[in-house]
Amino acid sequence: MPRKNLVPFTNVESDAIVSFIRSVFRMNAWMKKPERAGFPPWIRQKLPAGGAFVKTRALLEALGLDTVCHRARCPNRAQCYARGTATFLLLGSRCTRNCRFCSIEHGDPEPLDPTEPGRLAEAVKRMNLKHAVVTSVTRDDLPDGGASAFAGTIHAIRGMAPGVTVEVLTPDFRGEAASVRLVASGKPEVYNHNVETVPSLYARARPGADYARSLNVLKEAKAEAPGVLTKSGLMLGLGETDEQIEAVLADLRGVSCDLLTLGQYLKPAEGCLPVDRYVTPEAFEAWKAKALALGFRHVASGPFVRSSFRAEEMLA
Repeated sequence: MPRKNLVPFTNVESDAIVSFIRSVFRMNAWMKKPERAGFPPWIRQKLPAGGAFVKTRALLEALGLDTVCHRARCPNRAQCYARGTATFLLLGSRCTRNCRFCSIEHGDPEPLDPTEPGRLAEAVKRMNLKHAVVTSVTRDDLPDGGASAFAGTIHAIRGMAPGVTVEVLTPDFRGEAASVRLVASGKPEVYNHNVETVPSLYARARPGADYARSLNVLKEAKAEAPGVLTKSGLMLGLGETDEQIEAVLADLRGVSCDLLTLGQYLKPAEGCLPVDRYVTPEAFEAWKAKALALGFRHVASGPFVRSSFRAEEMLA
């Protein structure tokens, strides 16, 4: 007997199913690589099952949107898509810098797409998000570093999905205070800019970036919009010392940073920096306690914590 009331998959959904199956095989292969055979037991993730991943992927593809979850090979990507969330990536998929902890492609950037903010806002509405997180590649080729795209996206989300809280994760805009202030003037609920690591590792891990400049981004954002929560994050396991971590936490509080994320660095691709050490869950908890004692309003600290993972829970 033929089964009734079956709704056929659209072409986009069918492609997303195939992509999901391929991603499962890629993840399994990634976990079996020789250099990952020595992962400690707490560096393990179960791949979620179900159609929510496919639905999220299909919607993003239908609207022509990219995510940092995909481009940066985030270990939480499957979990986020399965929960119906994603961190949107503005301004193309190629970065003008070449940070050695990141797998995003480096090269000549794509032309700007003026329809991108509107399409992103539509995705926020159709995904029924309560909290939207928007980031971008670094665009040193643009006069404002892409700040106007962030500002336009905030405005588009406010217009199409009123009531949704917005978090931006911006590059440093080459230190241009006017660009930082333009984004902050849109009053996102959270202005995030990651310092990523300790100052002594910048030349090795973040060529083109500057530690003092990153601190100043957070300072300028808070000066422009005192009511906006500022946020930053570090990866642990790149070769930093405990004393250096403590100094960075103090510097972040010195510019009134409100929210903090601490996560384990995991090598995302060949050519990226190797992992220097794996920080235990107990050590992450100890760092959380120290950070809270310094005055951070909320701290997310753990091996799989990333700057935008479950960001809505931190804001709540």
